[in-house]
Amino acid sequence: MNKGRVFLFHWNKAEAEGYADGLRKAGWAVDLEWEDGARGGAAVKANPPDAAVFYLTRLPSHGRATAEYLAKTKATRHILLIFVGGEGEALEKTKQGVPNGVYVQPGKLNQTLARLALRVSKPGLKRPFGKE
Repeated sequence: MNKGRVFLFHWNKAEAEGYADGLRKAGWAVDLEWEDGARGGAAVKANPPDAAVFYLTRLPSHGRATAEYLAKTKATRHILLIFVGGEGEALEKTKQGVPNGVYVQPGKLNQTLARLALRVSKPGLKRPFGKE
């Protein structure tokens, strides 16, 4: 069963593929970018997913720049932006740049995506995505 589609950004290929495999096993269709935020942003704009997931554990400024672009672009600003991990100044800058994002620790990503699956399966249902 496909729960929905996410676009995953992480700046290490092997780790990104591992995260994507885990999401696929949980029932998600996953698109992936690990090299080029502009290319990933264009792919999201061309075919918007239900959510974009950004791991902040590697090169958080790359994820932040891509997320800020998606948050400000008319065709993509409706997409749920989920940030996983991160700490310190990098996390604070991301929260300032994308205040409407959802920020979770790695152990909470599946729970957050389960709530998204419920929202996707029942479009009239309004489930808030507050801070985890």
